[in-house]
Amino acid sequence: MKHYFHPMSRGITTNWMLKELDVPCEQVIIDFDAGENEEAGFRRLNPMGKVPVLVDGETVVTELPAICAYLADKYPEKGLAPEAGSPLRGPYYRALFFAGSTVEPAFTLAAAGFEHPKPSTAGWGDMARVMDSIEAMTPENGWILGDQFSAADVVYGGLLDFSMTFKLFEPSPKVAAYIGRLRERPAYIETHQAFLAIGEGGE
Repeated sequence: MKHYFHPMSRGITTNWMLKELDVPCEQVIIDFDAGENEEAGFRRLNPMGKVPVLVDGETVVTELPAICAYLADKYPEKGLAPEAGSPLRGPYYRALFFAGSTVEPAFTLAAAGFEHPKPSTAGWGDMARVMDSIEAMTPENGWILGDQFSAADVVYGGLLDFSMTFKLFEPSPKVAAYIGRLRERPAYIETHQAFLAIGEGGE
């Protein structure tokens, strides 16, 4: 496998996922300043010209949640996804995809100083509902699936971590404690040093 990423991009999360799995993978850092993301070879992998991208033989996977879901299913013995058919697949999928489809667009719009003119027509609704959902979905203890840490925590928790560090929202004590538990994981610590250095004091 090849993992195309940059340590100060969304690829930090897929890199974290790979470290949690502890599986062999060639890491390819894309230099945005040098325009490597615009080169024809890379654009064939992802026409968006963005990272992360995972190449596994003939399979090319883009989009952060998709890559993490793909990896969790590829290595079921690692226990980062509930078994197929398990009722835990419901909350697992919800958290896995809620981050990118709802939280990130809502926070991005708010950070830019915009409000959607008709929130009921937007997939993410309004900020109040987003915040209520985050509060309801974030566990008091442990992880999204209880005692089982999963790819959902990497994706959902990773976005909350990023958003808290760069002051995109003010987390409740429960959400801040959840992020704190994530930051104690060895794979997180190994992959987030540059990110934490830049975000130091962001809480």
